[in-house]
Amino acid sequence: MTFAGVYPLYLTKVEKKGRTKEELHQVITWLTGFDDKQLQELINEKVTFETFFQRASLNPHAGLITGVICGYRVEDIENPLTQQVRYLDKLVDELAKGRKMEKILRG
Repeated sequence: MTFAGVYPLYLTKVEKKGRTKEELHQVITWLTGFDDKQLQELINEKVTFETFFQRASLNPHAGLITGVICGYRVEDIENPLTQQVRYLDKLVDELAKGRKMEKILRG
């Protein structure tokens, strides 16, 4: 699965709930360290989630992301790549649900 394939779904999800592309990018940047230019390059390259997270500098506070996403507790997922993808899913979900940015960007 490519990041480029899922990114438009993330964007649609947050925009439907009145949030912005800039807020989505802020969340992604917080988790991965990618700036807007790097994000666009990754989308253009159609990188897999594996490559996406290999190139990322995961936020040291990512472990503070907890809760249930897709029926699984994020903090209990043992596969590191799956956990990282679910971290991103959880942050996008919180953004779409209207959670305040300071709460989404833990720490």
